[in-house]
Amino acid sequence: MTISDSTKLQSAKQDWEANKVDPTLKRFPERKEQFTTSSDIPVKRLYMPDDAPLDYEADLGFPGEYPFTRGVQPTMYRGRFWTMRQYAGYATAEESNARYRYLLEQGQTGLSVAFDLPTQIGYDADDAMAEGEVGKVGVSISSVHDMARLFDQIPLDKVSTSMTINAPAAVLLAMYIAVGKRQGVEPNKLRGTVQNDILKEYIARGTYIYPPKPSMRLITDLFAYCKTDVPRWNTISISGYHIREAGSTAVQEVAFTLANGIAYVEAAIKAGLDVDDFAPQLSFFFNAHNNFLEEIAKFRAARVLWARIMRDRFKAQQTESMRLKFHTQTGGSTLTAQQPENNIVRVALQALAAVLGGTQSLHTNSMDEALALPTEQAVQVALRTQQVIAHETGVADSIDPLAGSYMIESLTQEIVERASDYIRQIDDLGGALAAIEQGFIQNEIQDAAYAYLQSVEKGEQIIVGVNKFMADEEREPDLLRVDPAIEASQRQKLADLRANRDHQRVTELRGHLADTAKGSGNLMPLFVECVENDVTLGEICHTLRDVFGEYRPSVSI
Repeated sequence: MTISDSTKLQSAKQDWEANKVDPTLKRFPERKEQFTTSSDIPVKRLYMPDDAPLDYEADLGFPGEYPFTRGVQPTMYRGRFWTMRQYAGYATAEESNARYRYLLEQGQTGLSVAFDLPTQIGYDADDAMAEGEVGKVGVSISSVHDMARLFDQIPLDKVSTSMTINAPAAVLLAMYIAVGKRQGVEPNKLRGTVQNDILKEYIARGTYIYPPKPSMRLITDLFAYCKTDVPRWNTISISGYHIREAGSTAVQEVAFTLANGIAYVEAAIKAGLDVDDFAPQLSFFFNAHNNFLEEIAKFRAARVLWARIMRDRFKAQQTESMRLKFHTQTGGSTLTAQQPENNIVRVALQALAAVLGGTQSLHTNSMDEALALPTEQAVQVALRTQQVIAHETGVADSIDPLAGSYMIESLTQEIVERASDYIRQIDDLGGALAAIEQGFIQNEIQDAAYAYLQSVEKGEQIIVGVNKFMADEEREPDLLRVDPAIEASQRQKLADLRANRDHQRVTELRGHLADTAKGSGNLMPLFVECVENDVTLGEICHTLRDVFGEYRPSVSI
């Protein structure tokens, strides 16, 4: 647009405001004095070309090319749809296996494993610390035999598996590798992701075990091992999801997630890895919330920022190293216990934002998750939501269909700028780990969460069915309940394992593990050997606790 055209357009806008808008406002005032996104970005009444000045090649480019604004693959969903995953796991491995096989029969194209709390923090099911928690929020995995039961009759060379596990991620991946070998599947044929993102645990979630330094070592050991032995595996899923669930804004989700990503890249380089050797195996995990247009812009902005970071800060040479590949889960914290059927609509819109934003895989929450673990019917509706978007809406037929929208491009640029400001602040504090230790990131999230809660309590933010449009609800929904007897069952399985294994070999391996942990050798090959010889998750993690110690936060999470 020329200067002359812009001047004419602005003059026309002024005439429109004076002759059309002002008389209308006198009769029908707008709903608010100021409209904003969840990140407090002002939303204009009308967006025009001057609100989103673009250099097409520099700011947008083509899909599959730097800066990846329009997507990381040249044809995106015209080639194949995003991977449709449903995050699932509860009770025993056998029960979760039945759910996985059901989902695959229903058209799911990838698995996503939820582990129970004891597994997430490195305790066996028969540990006193696990009492009352076994199988409650995910599947209980204490040994390689549990992992084998979890994937019984599921060919690991045919599915992609995501595992939401962090502090003991390397051990769970070792179990998965061992199960693959039992199936005759070599490690280099395995596809999937371990979350393996410990920094966000210190920030927002709390399922950490060890202090930051040894935790980062475990992560970089896994990077190095997978580069040669499990090359198709995504070695980390750097998670903004839990940062958002803790109450952050969309801008903070992008900024803090990418700041953590920077810290992991720096740690890997410090450990002697070349950036182009491990960067293509990095992946990200974002939330999809309700502010539809901001969420689409958020995903596009994250790709732009990461491409710049990898090219300019870390001097990556390979195109694959600059691509931000991400999984999306719809917003668990947006689900309401009141009128749970409304959650179907929320999830559909959030999923649509993720697709329009260019996600590589997607999990849609079930309508009843604010009440309990999802029922089979609720999971089916959630999966069908993705399938309707894929096959019936047409939104996947063209790449980045909202590109060029004045509002979308303006929001994308604004999120890039605001997230960049945050990253600069974190750099000034010494990086993500230093910012976490000083409580900066946690405090920013807490302030955002408090501001949102206040807006809900004041009625400024409407949540349908919660603070407006309430209804008397007498119907009891069908809920999935975990049988408390499964804890006793898991304990018995562990007792049988301990009674029948080679005790001398277990003792030798735990000693070797402790010695290696005290040194600098890569721990991953030893984890595989340990689990193949019936050393349990808890025993491995306790051995490492004795060497590394346990993390105690200096600020509250």
